[in-house]
Amino acid sequence: MQTKRGKFIAVEGIDGSGKSTQVSTLCSRLKAEGHKIYPTFEPTNGPIGSLIRQMFSTRIIGDDKTIAALFVADRLDHLQNPVNGVLKKLEEGITVITDRYYFSSYAYHGAHMPLEWVIQSNALSAELLRPDLNIFIDIPPEVGFERVHANRADIEIYETLENIKKVYATYQEAFELLKEEEKIVFVDGNRSMEEVANDLYEISLNCMTAE
Repeated sequence: MQTKRGKFIAVEGIDGSGKSTQVSTLCSRLKAEGHKIYPTFEPTNGPIGSLIRQMFSTRIIGDDKTIAALFVADRLDHLQNPVNGVLKKLEEGITVITDRYYFSSYAYHGAHMPLEWVIQSNALSAELLRPDLNIFIDIPPEVGFERVHANRADIEIYETLENIKKVYATYQEAFELLKEEEKIVFVDGNRSMEEVANDLYEISLNCMTAE
C-alpha cells in the first residue's frame, strides 16, 4: 500500500510577527496528538544557509543579489537533500511545516530588486513544490519593529523600520500577484499568542485532513 503524501505548510510573516514561536508551538501540539510532523526553517542550517546567516549578521559581506541567489540554492537543497529534504519527508507521509519559504524571498529580496526577477529565480522551487498552504501572520510593521528591538540585543541587516515596511508592502504585492496560483490564509497576529496559536492549529489541521 502506497504511503499517503504528507502536506507542506509554509508559515510567513515580517520580523517580530511571532512566526518562529508559533511554528514551534504548532509542531509540538500536532506531534503530541500523534501526527507525523517535520518542522524546518529557511535559511536552513546547512552549509549554504549558514553562509546566509553570516551575511545577515555582517560577519561576511554580501550584497542583496548575492544573498537572493544563495537563498535560491539553499531552498533547492532544502527541497531535494537526499537525507532530510522536504520532498523526501513528504513522500514518507510526513507533514512538513516550514518557518519561511519562497514568499519570504519574494518579500525580503523583492523590497530591494525587481519582484519579477525574484519570482523567476525561484521558479524551479515553485515547480518542484508549492505549499499546500501558505499562512501569513499579519501584524503592522511598527509592531514588528517594536517587538524585534524589545526582545533582541543583536539586530540583523533587514530589521530597520524602513525595511520592515518595505518587506510588508512587498509581501502584499506578491500575495496579490500570485493569489490564483497559491493558497494563502491570513491570520491576525495582533491578538494573544494563544489565540494566534489556536488559529494556526485549526487551519493546519484542516489542511492536513483535506483530501
